[in-house]
Amino acid sequence: MRRLYWYITAYTKKHGWVFLGSLVGAIVIFSLFIPFLVDKVTLKQKEYIGIIGSYSLENLPTSIKKQLSVGLTQITESKEVQPHLSQRWVVEDDGKQYRFVLKQNVNWQDGKEVTPEDIQYQFVDVETVATPNDIVFKLPDAFSPFPSVLSEPIFRQGTEKYLWFFSRPTLIGIGSNRITDYVKKGNRLKQITVETPEKKLVYRFYLTETDLLYAFKRGEIDVIPDLSDAGDLEDWKNVEITPVLHTERYLAVFFNNADSMMTKNVRQALSYGLESPKDGTQARGPIDPTSWAYLEGGKTYDKDLDRAIERLLDDMPRQPLELNLTTTQTFGKEAEDIIAQWTELGERAVEKCQDSSEVKEKDLCSFLQIKVNLKVSSFPDTNDFQLLLIGQESLVDPDQYFLWHSDQPTNFTRYKNTRIDSLLEKARTTIDQDERKALYQEFQQFLLEDPPAIFLRHLYSYEVKRK
Repeated sequence: MRRLYWYITAYTKKHGWVFLGSLVGAIVIFSLFIPFLVDKVTLKQKEYIGIIGSYSLENLPTSIKKQLSVGLTQITESKEVQPHLSQRWVVEDDGKQYRFVLKQNVNWQDGKEVTPEDIQYQFVDVETVATPNDIVFKLPDAFSPFPSVLSEPIFRQGTEKYLWFFSRPTLIGIGSNRITDYVKKGNRLKQITVETPEKKLVYRFYLTETDLLYAFKRGEIDVIPDLSDAGDLEDWKNVEITPVLHTERYLAVFFNNADSMMTKNVRQALSYGLESPKDGTQARGPIDPTSWAYLEGGKTYDKDLDRAIERLLDDMPRQPLELNLTTTQTFGKEAEDIIAQWTELGERAVEKCQDSSEVKEKDLCSFLQIKVNLKVSSFPDTNDFQLLLIGQESLVDPDQYFLWHSDQPTNFTRYKNTRIDSLLEKARTTIDQDERKALYQEFQQFLLEDPPAIFLRHLYSYEVKRK
């Protein structure tokens, strides 16, 4: 034994660094090179997709979450709510309690059966109680849109092996698609890989649309699923661009209804002063036209200069109609076209005012000359504007409480209408869908009669693919 100890000691002194270097090299090869090699020789095709935004593993884009899991409910094409992970639900306690019965034999991606205790929605002021077969949500007040909220995909926190010897957090969903890798830059995701049965989807994240376009041009990504403006990519021969109409998105001129100049007559006149799109994309209100609650045949503001002038003459402004319109670069050209149409309206109104024998205060006619100052901003301030041309997105449920109810801080137009308030309050606490539909259609009727915004058109996005 003593001789063996001497041999080992002598060998270590002579070749110890070689042995240690070989050990470290083996670790590096097994932890880095082999996983890299396995990833490269996989037969599954990779698709590199660009997404705008700053995200974390706990806050993924909705499009990716839907790839990875499902919710207790799902939304149909007509925006109705149906069971998905749940078999059914029951509304109790006058709309303040929802009991969902889970489907049986549904498993997480790691094989564990989904149980009521696993359902973890991070709601504020909602008590969640799990029983052996169902899950109960206790709300502080009745809230009829609640089932639509539960269409949000659910996940379970888990861990995965990382670089062979380490572990890190991951998300476990329901379905055949799963997260197989991700890369972080600080606290935000730089890249995440979702593996499907057919291929690997590699999502890469960029903070701005400009960064996204540069990444596509550099070859970092091959697909942009949601681009507001394709720009000069339309001239590229090896690129396929597909326009996608989003009925849930709309472009509107929002009035600051707290501004004394923005009377009902002025708002209606400006609405009648604009041309409507001729391609079927005209927006007729804030509710998605594919929704079960949408009002067909409601009031429209197709361009009608005579009616617009009539509105102005009915309540002559006591100060010059000098307006300030704020928008973003995306809608800059559209803003200039709006200004040109309103300028024409003002000129016609002044002429009609001066020629009309019914107008006694001729000195007020000059106030009808509309002048518009345009401000283009990357991030318009919704707390400081007079007219704001921006896009807005409708919720899955037709509930419009947060945007138009006078008590809500999210009502950035400062719109106040007691009848609208009453309709919105009643609609979000009424369980029967037919009754809700009647309330929301009445809401649309009165909102368009007293317009807090000019609803212009539904918005396109562009899907860009490298051929």
